[in-house]
Amino acid sequence: MAEYYDPETYPNQWNYLQTGTIIDQYMIERELAHGGFSSVYLARQLEDQFQVALKEYLPRKLAHRTWNNVVVANSKDTLSMFKRGRGLFFEEAKVLAALKHPNIVEVTNFFRANDTVYMVMTYDYGVTLDNLINKRMLPITEEFLLGVFNSLLAGIDYIHERQFIHLDIKPGNILVRPGNDALLLDFGAIQRINSAHIHKLDTVLTPGYSPAEQYDIKTQMGAWTDMYAIGASMRTCLDNKTPISAPERLQKDP
Repeated sequence: MAEYYDPETYPNQWNYLQTGTIIDQYMIERELAHGGFSSVYLARQLEDQFQVALKEYLPRKLAHRTWNNVVVANSKDTLSMFKRGRGLFFEEAKVLAALKHPNIVEVTNFFRANDTVYMVMTYDYGVTLDNLINKRMLPITEEFLLGVFNSLLAGIDYIHERQFIHLDIKPGNILVRPGNDALLLDFGAIQRINSAHIHKLDTVLTPGYSPAEQYDIKTQMGAWTDMYAIGASMRTCLDNKTPISAPERLQKDP
């Protein structure tokens, strides 16, 4: 089978897995969300019927799904990048599977199928912080902020103690559960602190939440990088707008 996209061979494409599709030991119920690099589905374990979140590596600029659900690169030019990303996604799953804390998303399984990688996570009920802010679903009180950010900091401390940094903390990656309890999501940018293999070019940049060191390949990143993003997320709660980007802020400083 070709490892890259050939329009003659693969004329039909599907953006998401259809309801009822069975992948390994999981049945797809519906798509929950998708981004530039992955899709997340609500799925059900066939053995015990428990609901889980199933994350699929599918970088839309590099690859697409074919008629038989196999994921292939869009072209020969994107093949190597697709394979590299697939390997990093698998390594991310291995790291997350070893991290167990009530305030970070739990990975219970990961596997290869359809020429891509899948990550199985616990399915938690809640609303992302950005939705709470943008839709003004509830008042942002001191009690709310203390509940959300104290629990978020507990999860971050756990990660930092194990020598990892998240590098993509923002309201969209913070799930607020009942009782103002935070769950940190999306560890796609996670890296090891003080690693000689830290990849600045692979870091996710989110204007307003990424600090200056994430924009500068020569500047060291560390636990403080995550703390900046947490502070920026808290500020968004207070004034209901995204902070200015770090480069823009630095230009405005005298």
